[in-house]
Amino acid sequence: MKPLNKQTAPKSVAPEKIIQFGEGNFLRAFADWIVWNMNMRTNFNASVVVVQPIERGMADWLNGQDCLYHVNLQGRQEGKAVDTLDRIDVISRVLNPYSQNAAFMALAEQPDIRFVISNTTEAGIHFDPSCKLTDAPAASYPGKLTQLLYRRFKAFNGDARKGLIFFPCELIFLNGHHLKECILQYIELWKEDFGKDYERFKNWFVKYNYVCATLVDRIVPGFPRKDIGRLQKRAGYVDNMMVQAEIFHLWVIEKPTNMSIRALRKEFPADQAGLHVIITDSEAPYHERKVTLLNGPHTVLSPVAYLSGINIVRDALHDPVVGKYIRKVQFDELMQTLNLPMAELEQFGADVLERFDNPYVDHQVTSIMLNSFPKYETRDLPGLKIYLERKGELPKGLVLGLAAIITYYKGGTRADGAPIQPNDAPEIMQRLTELWATGDTRKVAEGVLGATDVIWKESKQDLNTIPGLTDMVTDFLNQIQAKGMKETVRGIL
Repeated sequence: MKPLNKQTAPKSVAPEKIIQFGEGNFLRAFADWIVWNMNMRTNFNASVVVVQPIERGMADWLNGQDCLYHVNLQGRQEGKAVDTLDRIDVISRVLNPYSQNAAFMALAEQPDIRFVISNTTEAGIHFDPSCKLTDAPAASYPGKLTQLLYRRFKAFNGDARKGLIFFPCELIFLNGHHLKECILQYIELWKEDFGKDYERFKNWFVKYNYVCATLVDRIVPGFPRKDIGRLQKRAGYVDNMMVQAEIFHLWVIEKPTNMSIRALRKEFPADQAGLHVIITDSEAPYHERKVTLLNGPHTVLSPVAYLSGINIVRDALHDPVVGKYIRKVQFDELMQTLNLPMAELEQFGADVLERFDNPYVDHQVTSIMLNSFPKYETRDLPGLKIYLERKGELPKGLVLGLAAIITYYKGGTRADGAPIQPNDAPEIMQRLTELWATGDTRKVAEGVLGATDVIWKESKQDLNTIPGLTDMVTDFLNQIQAKGMKETVRGIL
């Protein structure tokens, strides 16, 4: 097979319009794949110059392939199994700002640059007061941005048309708000270095730069180690930077306060390319939707499936009893607690079930069950409370999911003889061991629901105060002990 580079494979050439901080698997299989689709289907005509955010990274590997690589998407779409392989050619070059600082800073003077995309991990968006304007480069990501922005401000004399649009992809709620705040902190920290430029530079940043909050959603396993031989043969190239990801993708972009939705869509025409990119006034309801309808069912289906003798998420979905349970929790309970249009929620819920049904991924339910109580607190408990408020009764599926978590922490063996080996924080394990040692399911329910010190740390609420919850959890614990998990599930369908 041929090595992959621009001598052996065609590579398009387009103006560098995007600076991307991060060369990892996620951005290459998500943001760069989206840009590639926009180039193919619209007149966006952009290339991406990648900046390695830390000193050691994959710049040399990517540059060694002239920044060409393949994305293998796998999953289920509209009921059909999908397994695609596309060669992505939108990255023009990769820079290491620690060894190529002059080239990095020179990006500020390129007139076509308009967007900044980043994924520097959750820890990347932070303010480090030890950074200096004269550092080459600043250690923090927002520090590097502030250096770049000041250079751009000077190069174009504060031209309103040369501000940048920022799409941070870090997994932080309201990531753009945090990023903007950090940049403003650096502008204040380096106020004396800017001298007479300080006020004009600050005003230029606030008025003519556009920092968006975004929500990203695509599972990216990364380099397809077990499939690489088959995929390279299919591609016809030796590609050491290939990325595997699920077919589903979603990018929610919250417009900044100083730009309209219409203007942002015109500059970034992802909707015209038929991509699942939503530009909206607020990211919050989409964040809530994802946590509630993707993460929420995951949290309760896992112990219910496991205690029913099922090990893989996909198999749980196809089980005649547990599959109905998953759909009950998803559509009849959690979906009823959200405020987006029902048709939109139903489509997202259907997409989630297709993702659970991915024929290419054996997603172990036990891998989801670590830290089950904190996950339930953030993903399912809010829905339980809203459902009770709106319907006047407790959602049985969500309560049964909580009882299943409590039962899982009892340990012992499943009906098929497989050992149950819970693993969590020592204080949680100790508390559950002590409660189950009483042999009294009522005491177990009351003890877990009231454990604001070790279990419900965030809400600090004694859940025994929720009307009817203690009785229902106790009843489900008794049923699970008496007739098993699957028969208990059958009883609520």
